[in-house]
Amino acid sequence: MSAKLFVIAALVAVASAAPSPDSPPSYGPPPPSYKEPGMPYDFAYAVKDDYSGNDFAHNENSDGQVTSGSYRVLLPDGRTQIVTFTADHHNGYVAEVAYEGEASYPPPAKPSYGPPPPAYA
Repeated sequence: MSAKLFVIAALVAVASAAPSPDSPPSYGPPPPSYKEPGMPYDFAYAVKDDYSGNDFAHNENSDGQVTSGSYRVLLPDGRTQIVTFTADHHNGYVAEVAYEGEASYPPPAKPSYGPPPPAYA
């Protein structure tokens, strides 16, 4: 009896899930999407915190078609990396990367081979 009830419930679920004849088909190309025109904007920010060592900035502007700007960041080796870029739908993202300063690294630490030998008096 429960098997018949299960089969009937499954058939009802399948029938109710079927699309109605007046609904649009779910296959075919997606509906057309319309590209919105670009919006002009302009922004900039900069952070220089001597306590934490953070030093970075970013500025960017767009006329709705071409976006251009630059950003810079202080690298751990002491150099500043500066990226100047432009981006549009025709050329894509085009960046020019430059570095200021000279890389400097701390001297290597002396190797430690375990605890020091005991000192006898």
